Amino acid sequence: MAKRPVPQYDFKAFGAAIKAARTGRKESRKKVCDEMYISPRYLANIENKGQHPSLQIFFELMLRYNISVDQFLMEQPSGKNTQRRQLDALLDDMSDTGIRIVTATAREIAEVEGEGE
Repeated sequence: MAKRPVPQYDFKAFGAAIKAARTGRKESRKKVCDEMYISPRYLANIENKGQHPSLQIFFELMLRYNISVDQFLMEQPSGKNTQRRQLDALLDDMSDTGIRIVTATAREIAEVEGEGE
């Protein structure tokens, strides 16, 4: 039986998001690979060449870096995008004082952006 011709999904954007999140956390590739039991070359190929990760590694990277796969897999992303997920993760670890500061900052930004309309 002939193999059904299906275009392969391009994982380059996902890889770039993983690399940005990893470097944003100042995590070395070696540290991540040691903790995930994968080779540095494998992670480098995912990040830089868009290599297709295994489903398990895809899932672990998505969870580790709070990456929203909706923005990569759906035409119309639903729910929170990656930036909002990462902000939520930061807020979860923040003190009440920090939350008050972030809230005041967000209100000020909304007010300034509202003036520009």
